[in-house]
Amino acid sequence: MIKQLTDYLTSILPALGVNKQRELLRLLYEICKRDGLTPQQVLPAEKNITFERAKNQLLKKRYPTAYGHAPKNAFYLPKLEFEPAQWADLTPRPFAPKTVYIEPSVQDSALAQRARAMFPSAQFETWHEKQMVGSASFSRRTDTLLIYQEKYDFVKPCPCSQGNAGCGYNLVNLGFGCRFECEYCFLQQYQNLHAILLPANVSDFLARIDQTTWRSGPFDRPRIGSGEFTDSLVFDELTHYTQDIVPFFRARPQLQFEFKTKSTCISGLLNQPGAENVVVGWSVNAPAFIAQAEHFTASLTERLAAAQQVASAGYRLGFHFDPVVPFEGWKEAYTQAAEQIAQSVPLEKVAWISVGLLRFSRELKKAVENRFPENKILDGEFLLDFDGKMRYPQALREQVYAYFVPLLRKLFPHTHVYVCMEEPSVACPYL
Repeated sequence: MIKQLTDYLTSILPALGVNKQRELLRLLYEICKRDGLTPQQVLPAEKNITFERAKNQLLKKRYPTAYGHAPKNAFYLPKLEFEPAQWADLTPRPFAPKTVYIEPSVQDSALAQRARAMFPSAQFETWHEKQMVGSASFSRRTDTLLIYQEKYDFVKPCPCSQGNAGCGYNLVNLGFGCRFECEYCFLQQYQNLHAILLPANVSDFLARIDQTTWRSGPFDRPRIGSGEFTDSLVFDELTHYTQDIVPFFRARPQLQFEFKTKSTCISGLLNQPGAENVVVGWSVNAPAFIAQAEHFTASLTERLAAAQQVASAGYRLGFHFDPVVPFEGWKEAYTQAAEQIAQSVPLEKVAWISVGLLRFSRELKKAVENRFPENKILDGEFLLDFDGKMRYPQALREQVYAYFVPLLRKLFPHTHVYVCMEEPSVACPYL
């Protein structure tokens, strides 16, 4: 397709320089992909057509809402570069690493012993600090498991982008890497060690809890959670982190801990008494979007069935509508999803609900294109915004929040509903 577009541009604008051709090619490609049109339909040949006229025509078609309102430097038009070798492997498969590296200091840890028992066919090797492991392809990351002793990165404030309205969240980074294939996941651009990394010394993480001064934000108690660089529960059958974390926080009612997940891996939670200050939070979305863009994850119905079980076991629940994607028919789709949640779980057990529209770094755009060339999520009007991230136009974001947040507050009248990762002028009405 790229050659076809390039040949057509060359035929109607033969004197274009490299940079100008790159911009027009990017715009032409995105419109043809989104609308299913030919280049001739998108940019008809005209006598005496110029680069400026062609670019303005394409910008207006690609950004019908933002064109004429957004500054010129908000339109990000990087070079098209496709690498078929980076395509995501969407073949269903269990988590069964081919190679397991274990750091010498944790060779005899319980986690290492469970890994040897669970993956008898894997090749086990000793890992030394700074030794590179893993595949050159992000899609092959689950082939490699690294079990190590964390020495530095234990607890930290949630790293909101500069200028965002924060919610006072705090993080414990128990692991790096995930077996799910969400098309928007920042790890596919961020993670440079293509393996699953799991620390064996969870006790050292917990030892830092009582020594830390926590932020509480607009909540009655500090919130601490895992799940920034991995799914909190998807590897729990191996890690057994829940067996250490739940009783630890049950004994500290002045704090609250959240597991964030898109899985139904809840056996570790159900095998012990629940705790009011332990929240199991599910990332949720419209069912059609889950099926389209959150590969290998549980369906919304499956997530809610798991939520019912953990609520009955004594835990509280959290839900994160993040990322919200305003596709055609989004109001009906997200309304139905919110109503399904409200009808499926005990409302008094829902501790909080967050809402955040899709946003991502400019680098992630090219990673998504390369790994999921048929994706739909990049078809929206994304602009470089206040924090350097790609976001929907502010007017659209405000429209979504103005509809969805009041709806959630009506359905969940006793729950804290808030906007996540937004600039203050947009988020403050909903904090």
